[in-house]
Amino acid sequence: MSRNKTLNFAIIGCGRIAPKHAEAIKKSRNGNLVAVADILPSRAEKLANQYGIDAYSDYRFILDRTDVDIVSICTPSGLHASIGIDACNAGKHVLIEKPIALSMTDANNLTRTANLANVKLSVVLQNRYNPPIQEMYHILKSGQIGKHLLGNATLRWYRPQSYYEDGWHGTRSMDGGALMNQSIHCIDILQWLMGDVESVFSYTSTLAHSMESEDVGVGVLRFSNGALGIIEGSTITYPQNLEASVSIFGENGCVKVGGIALNRKEIWNINRKPAIYPKKPNTPHLDSSNIYGYGHQFVIEDILNSIIEDRLPKTNGLEAKKSLAIVLALYKSSYEGEEIMLKNFIE
Repeated sequence: MSRNKTLNFAIIGCGRIAPKHAEAIKKSRNGNLVAVADILPSRAEKLANQYGIDAYSDYRFILDRTDVDIVSICTPSGLHASIGIDACNAGKHVLIEKPIALSMTDANNLTRTANLANVKLSVVLQNRYNPPIQEMYHILKSGQIGKHLLGNATLRWYRPQSYYEDGWHGTRSMDGGALMNQSIHCIDILQWLMGDVESVFSYTSTLAHSMESEDVGVGVLRFSNGALGIIEGSTITYPQNLEASVSIFGENGCVKVGGIALNRKEIWNINRKPAIYPKKPNTPHLDSSNIYGYGHQFVIEDILNSIIEDRLPKTNGLEAKKSLAIVLALYKSSYEGEEIMLKNFIE
C-alpha cells in the first residue's frame, strides 16, 4: 500500500475520550475522520459538528459504509468486544480503547475474529509511547540495572461519587473498578517492562463509594523470572489525582516514572549513579495537562502504519490480553482468597 494512502476513520462512542481520538486522527499523516456514532444523538452531533462529518445513533450504519477503513471504539468497556467483533466481520480494522474486553473469553473471541477477517486490531495502551517510559524500556532491556528484583505499579487517583452514577462506571458488566478501568495502564507498563507474570494474590474492597466494583485494589505478583511485584490501585485519593507510577528495582540501580500520567522521570539511579528528578519536568513536552497523556497520537499513527506496512500493530490484541489477564487474576484471587496462576488465562 502506498505510503501516501489516506485511510478513513469512524469513531463509535462519543464520550469523554472520543475527542482525544478525533484530535489525533486529524493530526495524523494518513488518517481522515468521516463519521461518528453514539446512542445519544446529541453527543454524536456535537462531535460531528466540530469536524463537519456525519453523525449516527446506531454504529451499524458506520459498519455498512464502504468508505470507512478503521473504526475507533470508545464505548463503555463491556461493549468493546461485541462491537469490535461486528467491525471485524464487516471488514474494518479496529482500534479499541483499553481494556480490550472484560473477560478472556470475549478478548479471545475478538482476537480470533480479527485474525480470521485479516484485519488489524490495536488497543489503546498509549502510555507505552511516553518518552520516559520508552527510555525506561530500553534501559531495562539493555541490562543497565542488572537483574530485575522488584517492580511496583501505583495508581492513586480520585473519582467523586457522581462519576459512578452514569449507569456504567463501576459496574462489573460494563466497567470493572479501579484495577480494570484506571490501574490497567500501570499494570500494562509493569508487565511490559518486567516480563510475564507467573502468579498473583490480591485484596480488593469498596471503601469510599457506593458502587458494584472495587475502589481499592492491592496485589502481589511473582514474575516468571523470579522477581516480585506490587500493585496498588485506587480512586479514593480525595480531593485530587496524586500519581500514576511504575518503579523498577534491579541489582545495579532503580528507575521510577511517575507524574499524573506516567509522563515524568522521578528516580533514575543507573549503574549506581543517583539522579532524582524535580517535581516539574525540565522539558515541557514531557508534561501532560490531563490523565490521558499524549500517547494517543502515537497509537493512531501506529495502526495507520501497520495497515500500510501490513504488520501487526505494536499494541495488538495479544499484548492487550496480558494486562487483562493480570487484572482478572487479581479479581479471582480477591474473590477466592488464594494465589492464582496465570498460565491458563491467555491462549
